[in-house]
Amino acid sequence: MYEALSACRLCPRECGANRNAGETGFCGATDKIKIARAAPHMWEEPCISGKNGSGTVFFSHCTLKCVYCQNYQLSTENKGYEITEDELCEIFLNLQKQGVHNINLVTPTHYVPQIITALKSAKEQGLIIPIVYNTSGWEKAETLKMLEGLIDIYMPDMKYFTNKRAEKYSSVRGYFQIASKAVEEMTCQTGKCEFDKNGIMQKGVIVRHLMLPGMMSETKKIMEYLYKTYGNSIYVSLMSQYTPMPQVERFPEINRRLNMTQYDMMVEYCADLGMENVYIQDGESASESFIPPFET
Repeated sequence: MYEALSACRLCPRECGANRNAGETGFCGATDKIKIARAAPHMWEEPCISGKNGSGTVFFSHCTLKCVYCQNYQLSTENKGYEITEDELCEIFLNLQKQGVHNINLVTPTHYVPQIITALKSAKEQGLIIPIVYNTSGWEKAETLKMLEGLIDIYMPDMKYFTNKRAEKYSSVRGYFQIASKAVEEMTCQTGKCEFDKNGIMQKGVIVRHLMLPGMMSETKKIMEYLYKTYGNSIYVSLMSQYTPMPQVERFPEINRRLNMTQYDMMVEYCADLGMENVYIQDGESASESFIPPFET
């Protein structure tokens, strides 16, 4: 499993970096796990956070590095601290002891081999709460297959429909095609969505879409695709929380808040399509207070 890091092709960029020898590719990660925060988190979807919070582990580095990333300190500035697989295992178990509803792996793609080791060890030591794989959607189906049987809930983004936007804001081509295949693999692994008696998700897929300013057409096409392909067998989170961070000043078209009238129009459009399982947000969600503090 760790040989995959010798010529890393875990993500669709397939840069081939020998991370076991200390080389870094686009994401910036070596073979050492690096995290920036591990704590209960209250600001996920209600079926994930519940009353006790989601046991969220924010991994440093990123395979996508979107220019508007709210976790820019992690994805691009690479803040965080190194830990071992044993320490990650202990973090999982400690979060469970705190009463969180699940373990939430945020931006985990580039650490899949290490996460597999830590999860297997933690499960052997009594980890029983659901595991959430929280990702940008820029995933290879082959990498996801490595996780089969270990992940209960997949929570991918579906950011773009067109190459033009994906290339401009995330430096990738073919994002939609790759993310679509990833979601297909995720739904195959999890099957039908399941919830406990308190409405906390135990199994399933939630596809997130963050609306960006002036890009209603992208959102519309993504919602149409998701409903046409999956109907109401998955959940969708239509997010209005876009917050223009300092690094987007060079992109004036997105250096502004989302127009909430347009967001409300998209909510109505989803209802008109027949979508029933859609989480929505109010305008107050667009706040830096929803961005947790990260350790250096």
